[in-house]
Amino acid sequence: MLEGIVRESIEKKSTKALRRDGYLIANIYGKGLPNINAAFKENEFIKAVRKKETLAFPVKVGDQTLNVVVVEYQKDPVTSRLIHVDLKVAQEGVVSKYMVPVKPVGSPIGLKNKGVLIQSKKRLRVKCKAEDLPTCFEVNVDNLDVGDTILVRDIQVPENVTMMEADRISVVGVIKAK
Repeated sequence: MLEGIVRESIEKKSTKALRRDGYLIANIYGKGLPNINAAFKENEFIKAVRKKETLAFPVKVGDQTLNVVVVEYQKDPVTSRLIHVDLKVAQEGVVSKYMVPVKPVGSPIGLKNKGVLIQSKKRLRVKCKAEDLPTCFEVNVDNLDVGDTILVRDIQVPENVTMMEADRISVVGVIKAK
């Protein structure tokens, strides 16, 4: 389990000192919960996010253990190091909005016909309870030829999950290479 510290001060000086010591600044929030200003060791955070099997993963901050989902992160434009992350608490029984990743599976037919696979949507917005949250949407692209696309309406959405995107939006497609 990923462990972090609660930041007492959110001033610029203390934030810079934490970053210098290898910490990643984080805000943890949830519906009806007080915001928590936290910090995690940057390398430990990256390892925890890479090895997680579900979208929500547990973190321990102070004396609280929370199930969280990464909402947004910011990178340094020069060094590409993570500098800030927003985490949303995935509360049991509470309906909330989440961004679920889209994962293309397979090799399209169109690649042999001088086409290029384009993924126009990397994540899709859904509304559901934390216990119904899908890990990702796997999209089979084996049958796509040049000019074919998979739209939001073509994706299988699990029970108790509502898609918040318009159904005519393209997710994955094969276009002709120039």
